[in-house]
Amino acid sequence: MTSLTAMAEKVGALLKERKQTVAVSESSTGGLVSAALLAIPGASAYFMGGGVIYTHRARETLLEIDFNDHPGIRSSSEPYAELAAATIRGRLGTFWGLAETGAAGPTGNRYGDASGHTCIAVAGPVERVLTLETGLTDRERNMWLFAEKTLETLEEAILAAD
Repeated sequence: MTSLTAMAEKVGALLKERKQTVAVSESSTGGLVSAALLAIPGASAYFMGGGVIYTHRARETLLEIDFNDHPGIRSSSEPYAELAAATIRGRLGTFWGLAETGAAGPTGNRYGDASGHTCIAVAGPVERVLTLETGLTDRERNMWLFAEKTLETLEEAILAAD
């Protein structure tokens, strides 16, 4: 069992115990967060859906977020992660919204963020937002690290809400 699977099992159990639901908007994790949560038997009790919001078109179509309505916000930033988490939560009517947006590598993104940069946000009764900088250029390794930190951040928010 991977640490990601173990984390997802723990988060899934917490959500099931509390009868809470989650929706996920992820970018540079490429669906790893959703896949980990869905790999747990009984996931339909807590996982309501989500998307890999990897492009401007996906953001505008799936989240219906137009940056013209949010001056100064850009992808791969804490304000955008907060907006994506709140938006996915609202669109799917869940207890928690979870978002990740970053640059997995091997190079940085067009906004000047280095490879290994991601922003994570949780929307719900407890809010969380943070930036993780791994300093790595290994795309796959960053994706796994980003997914682990995203689940860890959700777990911390769930426990803090008790």
